[in-house]
Amino acid sequence: MAHRAGYAAIVGRPNVGKSTLLNALVGTKVAIVTPKPQTTRNRLLGIRTLPGAQIAFLDTPGIHEARSPLNRRMVETARQALAEADVVLLLIDAATGVTPGDRVLANTLAPLPATTIVVLNKVDRVARPELLPLMATLGELLPGREIIPASALTGENVDTVLGRVVEALPEGERLYQADEYTTATERFLVQELVREQLFRQTEEEVPYGTAVLVEEFTERPEGDVLFVRATILVDRPSQKPIVIGAGGQRLREIGRRARLEVEALCGRRVFLELFVKVEPGWAKNPRRLGELGL
Repeated sequence: MAHRAGYAAIVGRPNVGKSTLLNALVGTKVAIVTPKPQTTRNRLLGIRTLPGAQIAFLDTPGIHEARSPLNRRMVETARQALAEADVVLLLIDAATGVTPGDRVLANTLAPLPATTIVVLNKVDRVARPELLPLMATLGELLPGREIIPASALTGENVDTVLGRVVEALPEGERLYQADEYTTATERFLVQELVREQLFRQTEEEVPYGTAVLVEEFTERPEGDVLFVRATILVDRPSQKPIVIGAGGQRLREIGRRARLEVEALCGRRVFLELFVKVEPGWAKNPRRLGELGL
């Protein structure tokens, strides 16, 4: 049987579970996951190598109406991934139903040459009879496309999604080494893991005017320690004390949880220093956005 290889873009509105599905399909944590929409800002590639196929999954920021320079870059990143993909996985949140935004996105995908597979995600939150009208609506929006009810969180039908993607890929040799699971650098992944904990520990208190920039990433041979110094950027002075917390407690907790995640990723001890800097308008600064890979 011929070997298959290619790119599969995971697209959808914000907060439909794209990063959770990417991690499930790759089989390891590549993308950070938080309850907040628009967590994913950069294009992230996760690689799954099977005996007869290799899939390069592109996790993308949620496609939404973008007003700020940051959001416009995020949406443009997602649209670029569509142009490169052999297969497109369109995620729909079964608990939310088919929204006007989903309809616009479906119309965008309809004329594309890539094979589109609709994944009706989060079915663990919905009674089974409620899925039938959703699937009928999606069938009308994207006639002839396969619709797979699944749960990226529980793993339900994730293997089915993986199998359908493989079937839709073109024949070809591997695109990456067999032991690679992402093209992202360790430095970028560390930056994302800190941002994940920033989002999780501040919950609704700090909006999207925050970012994380790793400014030092040094291997120290003595004791096999990775030294990381990172700056949390906030947009307004009022956000700084929220991130730091009373007596610095919240910042320490962000650092502690992030350090454990980084140590699990890198397989060695990590010394992590975090600082908070007020930088009004960072999300509109092209130079700063470039440093953040946006």
